Amino acid sequence: MASFTLPPIHDNPDGGWGPSSSNIPEQFKFKDIPYAPYSKSDKLGRFADWNDTTGDARQIAVGLPSTRDTRGPGRRRDGAQAFGSGTASAFAYFHVEDESSFSLVDNKAAPPRRGGGFTRGRATGRGGVSFANRGVAQRGGRGSFNNRGGAQRGGRKGWRDWDKTNRTRESSVAISPQWTMLEEIEFHRLAKLKLEVDDPEDIDTYGRIFAYDKSYDRITTKTERPLQLVDRIKYNTTTSDDPVIQQLVSKNVANVYTTDAILSVLMCAPRSVNPWDIVILREGNNLYFDKRDGGPFDTVTVNENASDPPQDPAPPNPNNPAEKTAVPEPPSINSATSLSLEATYINQNFGFQSVQENVTTDFAHPNPFYGPEETEPLASCGYRYRVFDLGITEDEDVKICIRTEVDAYVPGPGNPQEGHGLVTIRALNEFDPRAQGAGGAPDWRSKLDSQRGAVVATEMKNNSCKLAKWTVQSVLAGAELMKIGYISRGNPKDNTRHVILSTASMRPTDFAAQLNVSLANGWGIVRTITDLCMKMPEGKYVLIKDPNKSVIRLYAVPMTAFTTEDEDGEGYEGDEPESAA
Repeated sequence: MASFTLPPIHDNPDGGWGPSSSNIPEQFKFKDIPYAPYSKSDKLGRFADWNDTTGDARQIAVGLPSTRDTRGPGRRRDGAQAFGSGTASAFAYFHVEDESSFSLVDNKAAPPRRGGGFTRGRATGRGGVSFANRGVAQRGGRGSFNNRGGAQRGGRKGWRDWDKTNRTRESSVAISPQWTMLEEIEFHRLAKLKLEVDDPEDIDTYGRIFAYDKSYDRITTKTERPLQLVDRIKYNTTTSDDPVIQQLVSKNVANVYTTDAILSVLMCAPRSVNPWDIVILREGNNLYFDKRDGGPFDTVTVNENASDPPQDPAPPNPNNPAEKTAVPEPPSINSATSLSLEATYINQNFGFQSVQENVTTDFAHPNPFYGPEETEPLASCGYRYRVFDLGITEDEDVKICIRTEVDAYVPGPGNPQEGHGLVTIRALNEFDPRAQGAGGAPDWRSKLDSQRGAVVATEMKNNSCKLAKWTVQSVLAGAELMKIGYISRGNPKDNTRHVILSTASMRPTDFAAQLNVSLANGWGIVRTITDLCMKMPEGKYVLIKDPNKSVIRLYAVPMTAFTTEDEDGEGYEGDEPESAA
């Protein structure tokens, strides 16, 4: 049987942990060999490359100047530095004396060659090209374009990799560690859902609407009108705080209750890029889709779907003392947050301005949110409470009650109280065509009258999600027309003065077909989320769109979540976003 002998243990005479640095036994191997750091991600390749001409590491390691001209036109783009690669020369052996004894025999500059690189002209031979400074590749040098960018073939790591680090977005709500993630659904799965829904049933109507001023349809870029500040009150109350919905719940009108603004975000979720969240409350057999005060539902996005959307300045790094103590710069007027507040201000005031307040129509009941203590006048807004049947079979009882909004009506033979001539009013805004985040939009003042199709196509590309949500809201409300104003800054450097350049009128169903918006897909998403929440026990949940991925996640949250925020922000006035913008 083999015997085992315990090796001798050398104590540290210094009294510390580990082996002593001053008392190392002679029999220890690797005593005088330096340590080279390494990383598990390092690739194991050639241990010796005799053909490597990209660097002259020997001179650099011993402090001699490199003989390679790093400014030459044939340089390669520096690759990513591997961890510990700079210490590999510690194991190399250098002939320092031989290198220092070398001297240059002739150090005179070579005379310029006749017909050199700055000639205007003709090719110097087959494959040889002049225009050297323009970066034209020679025969066999495909992909070099040396002086134009310095990138040779194989040097590109990916298109626009330099910019991807700046596109990280923050979540719309801070996710607590106490929350439990219940489900994760990718957008490509949501895009495959489909559910056909019949026409809704009108339950009740509230509010007062004004007649739309048709003179705004005749505005052109040559007869532009200034956008005015109109002081009016318009409420954006969440579902649970709506007194009318509370009455309908007591009558068991439906199982699910929400508003058109919240539901449109869910129905157009596969188009969304910016983060958002929907608070879902289940009480008994009823579901309530709510929004948070001050959340993403209270503002309008700008160029959300553009390839290079507007960006907010990066917050200071708390780990960097220089950034932490620096005075924060005021936000740019073309940042994402500033543009969002500006677009919200424009949408509200354009809707307030483009109506005739002396021609009104009252719905069945007055505005449910306007109290007797209010003194400022109400904006034109009508609420229609409608119920849609989401049941697949006759035995299923899945109904959703939606509070929809209309902004005005077009006078005509029909009665607006019965849904005839109802209009929703929205506005697109132009800020600065040359600014970052403009998305390649043409100049509206020069193109809107002559090439309106190009302007509309660009807006449909850059604001696909926003236009889809507006269209879905108009269809849910039963509006016959949707008015979209084109509003631009009076001066690209001033975000407080705006002018109305034009107004477009379209039918929501036709515009949905142009945008490729499928209402059947939207209803399929709503039914899927409804079934998912109905399987959960009673409580509070939140549906969150991932800020950087095409994914939505459902979390279970405590009942006390989102209740400590300010409860006084249910209604907002028309001049509020102006001061913030």
